[in-house]
Amino acid sequence: MGTSRGWRMNPALLEQLQAVAAEAQAAGHGNKSAIYDAAAANMGMSRGTLLRKLKAVTLAPQRKRRCDAGESALTQEEARIISAYILEACRNNGKRLASLKDAVEVLRQNGMIQAGRVDEETGEFRPMTESAIAKAMRNFGLHPDQLGRPSPKQYLRSKHPNHVWQIDPSLCVLYYMPAAKGEYLQVMDEKAFYKNKPANIRRIEKERVWRYVITDHTSGVIYVHYVLGAESGKNLVEAFIGASQKKGASDPFQGVPFMVMVDPGSANTGAVFRNLCRALGIHLQVNEPGKPWAKGQVEKSNDIVERSFEHRIKFMRDLPQCLDDINSAGWAWMRWFNAHQIHTRTNRTRYAVWLTISEQQLQIAPAAKVMRELAVHAPEKRKVSPHLTISYRSHTYSVADIPGVMVGESVEVTRSPWHDDGAQVIYLNDEGREVMQALEPMKRDEYGFFEEGAMLGEEYKAHADTKADTERKAIERLVTESGTDEEAATKRKAKAVPFGGKVDPMKPVTDTPVPDYIPKRGTELDLGDTPRVEAVRLTHVQAAKRLANRMGDRWEPTHFQWLQQRYPDGVQEDQLDDIETALSRPAAQPLRVVNGGDQQ
Repeated sequence: MGTSRGWRMNPALLEQLQAVAAEAQAAGHGNKSAIYDAAAANMGMSRGTLLRKLKAVTLAPQRKRRCDAGESALTQEEARIISAYILEACRNNGKRLASLKDAVEVLRQNGMIQAGRVDEETGEFRPMTESAIAKAMRNFGLHPDQLGRPSPKQYLRSKHPNHVWQIDPSLCVLYYMPAAKGEYLQVMDEKAFYKNKPANIRRIEKERVWRYVITDHTSGVIYVHYVLGAESGKNLVEAFIGASQKKGASDPFQGVPFMVMVDPGSANTGAVFRNLCRALGIHLQVNEPGKPWAKGQVEKSNDIVERSFEHRIKFMRDLPQCLDDINSAGWAWMRWFNAHQIHTRTNRTRYAVWLTISEQQLQIAPAAKVMRELAVHAPEKRKVSPHLTISYRSHTYSVADIPGVMVGESVEVTRSPWHDDGAQVIYLNDEGREVMQALEPMKRDEYGFFEEGAMLGEEYKAHADTKADTERKAIERLVTESGTDEEAATKRKAKAVPFGGKVDPMKPVTDTPVPDYIPKRGTELDLGDTPRVEAVRLTHVQAAKRLANRMGDRWEPTHFQWLQQRYPDGVQEDQLDDIETALSRPAAQPLRVVNGGDQQ
């Protein structure tokens, strides 16, 4: 029949192979070899070829699944410990210094993990392999590769133009401004100024150019502002003022945003910029450290400025010679970019989207001079007078409408950005966020009286209840167990017992047992010829009352008869202690009377 080459699977061959497989299966273990040899010779193929073809046409019996399949000798707690060890040995850049093998070895030697199982038959401990441990850790979701992946992020959106601005400063590593007059803005030579040559960096530190990028979150408008020196509160304020001011017909972007997002740097969260935000009523949102995606739009805007604008400086015929030159060039590029480049999110230009802002959404910024003054003047505290007013900058302002205000408490006040004689009070709303409320100075009439005052004999004005007033009335209703203020006043006038008499003020005293103290031995006082003071003699009734008060539940009616029998002439006051001791003894102990009534 020829060699095995060229054999193809056909119905006849398939039938023969199945017959051989059935015969071998029936022969049992140890008897199959002769059957295979005979079949190979009969079919004209080698034994190996026959076995390969038999394997292709027969189904191998399914292996019995182990009873412990799917289980791991590594516990979840052990996996957590191993993962913790590896992660603790990582550098800040995420590079791992400890391998899985090293971690398991160290933790096993310290008795913190087993990572293995004991053979029940032999008692031998069988440690898990490194691959088995890694697989188990992945099944638990505790492998360092899994834990190192970023947390899920949420999409962010804003309501309208000027709702949210994002600000991010960045050092321009390519350019620096030389101090010598007449020199040009130069490209930093990486070989001369790279980070391992700090002396060269220090030499031009005060001449380095920083880029502040501000972007409107809704429209994507980019504003760029260049400063010298370093990241600081002053430079941040100057960039913010530049973005907020009206700049001309070709640049519509302006106004005061409702919210500003910054990174948690000292300059961003310092007093200077925070003062300005508080005075303008801006909510300053400081992002959490290590989460740059929270303001990813401004990060991307910084990249756009660096790549789309700053590369052009090198090709300029007239290089910028000062900071004003580079800002002028940057602002020209900025107006062109915002007016002509299509934003992929809105499919419109950035200026076109920003111009959809409404009159209510556009808060016109104060003059730059006023904003600089606001930045350096922190809010001041003023005490609220009994008339619910405060004094600030030679004016008197009413704070009666401020939520939660109380007489004698202090409020924070700052000057108004829009009116020279105006003021603003800062307080927390129900959500715990700072809110600004503008105040106008109280006006006086020709006689110096405040015009808000009530005219005698004609009108009566009362302030709305403050928080303290409301709480006082609530406490009065609680104490008098009343449903209304009128009912509380009636009960108070009738001298009603507080809390309806439910409170026993002596309960801590009466419910607390008082210990019996062992009498201390003393020395008789030598009075000499001093006349002896005789103790007061009490009647049986007087003595019984005093003893009953002293003994409480231990006093019994039979004790009165005992007093009459043993002290027929009455009881001296200084004998009460001994009598109380005698009455407190067990009844089995005998009591006797000697010397006409002196008990022993």
